[in-house]
Amino acid sequence: MNYSLAKKFTFGSLMMFALPTTIMMIFTSLYTIIDGVFVSRFVGTNALSSINIVYPAINIVLGIAVMFSTGSCAIVAKKMGEGKPEEARAAFTSIIYLNLIVGAVTAVLGNLFAVPLVRLLGASDLLMSDCITYMRWQMAFAPALMLQILFQMYFITEGRPGLGLFLTILAGLSNAVLDYILIVPLKLGVAGAAIATVTGYMIPAVFGLIYFAVSRKALWLVKPRLSAAELKETLINGSSEMVTNLSSGIITFLFNLLMMHYAGEDGVAAITIIQYSQFLLNALYMGFSQGVSPVISYNYGSRNTKQLKQVFKTSLIFTGVTSFLVFATAQLAGGIIVTIFAHPGTAVYDLARHGFMVFSFGYLFSGVNIFSSALFTALSNGRVSAVISFVRTLCLIVLCLLLLPLIMGLDGVWLAVPAAEAGGFLLCLFFLKRHAKTYSYI
Repeated sequence: MNYSLAKKFTFGSLMMFALPTTIMMIFTSLYTIIDGVFVSRFVGTNALSSINIVYPAINIVLGIAVMFSTGSCAIVAKKMGEGKPEEARAAFTSIIYLNLIVGAVTAVLGNLFAVPLVRLLGASDLLMSDCITYMRWQMAFAPALMLQILFQMYFITEGRPGLGLFLTILAGLSNAVLDYILIVPLKLGVAGAAIATVTGYMIPAVFGLIYFAVSRKALWLVKPRLSAAELKETLINGSSEMVTNLSSGIITFLFNLLMMHYAGEDGVAAITIIQYSQFLLNALYMGFSQGVSPVISYNYGSRNTKQLKQVFKTSLIFTGVTSFLVFATAQLAGGIIVTIFAHPGTAVYDLARHGFMVFSFGYLFSGVNIFSSALFTALSNGRVSAVISFVRTLCLIVLCLLLLPLIMGLDGVWLAVPAAEAGGFLLCLFFLKRHAKTYSYI
């Protein structure tokens, strides 16, 4: 089969192959960020805080979607590398149906229990109304959000990362235009931001369904067939990425509680701005890792160790160099980034500006950490990947959030993520060295 993953990748060709996915992830992260810019500028920082209060619930949906997509993608790409395209298509189709079912259930439950959910997430009386509005719109379109994440991965596996990029850019531009129209002239506030975002979800979701229904390139819809063992492998394989997203929701919840305690609604708005910046900067690593993952899975399945070593070496060089560049950019342009969301001289700006300088030290380590987790997922070792994600994105951060603020006050909150990323980096080095001979990537 003439499949694009089977070709020989050099440093330059691998960069070009991963580039559409990297840009795609950046545009995907811009969904929430664009909402935040328009809401903070034209509605107010309290409305921005409302969106962040709801975010942990959205993270649960994202976590499930990413688990299904990354976990199944590793299996499908591996089957293709083993010369089993029919089994790959059957598994792919099953995952689409599974996403639709889980998304529909989430949409119903999310709307029925929206009020107690936002209370549980820490919404104050001042933020309650906007939180409920944003929650209900986001949950109603959970199936579209999940399919968007799924198709982003499978356009890469299909050998059409450029198509996925085009759809993501189109969705992002639609989101931005609708944000302006619905928030500024129509003055719909948080509801306008939510409508713009879910409209963006629909574009790649609907097109992806149509494409894979009629395409006959590598993947298309067939009679679904996924064994219990393959479903279990999918869940285990993608568990690390799910842990990452669920951890993000839990950490956001803890950040909100701590910032509400130390600085009130202004503190929640400040941490929201910093987290938006983190979404954007980490999207570079996440996009690259997702872009190269099918290549790793394919060459692992076809036992092409020479190509696997080349991909691994290229990936480490890329993540190492860009980690320093992203950190330097954050240090030099931190004030400019914060200004996008908050006016200089305000309490929110001062809090976010100082916090960003401390928080950005985590970018020195996060590139290698994100790639290492994705590497083991691509190698169908979901257990190691899950350990890396669980320890790095949940255990260490929670521990740091519980201890450092007691010692350092508000600065301890800002320092929690860099400290956890440094610990996660050491853990990744341990696993990379331990499994080097097993998978022959060195």
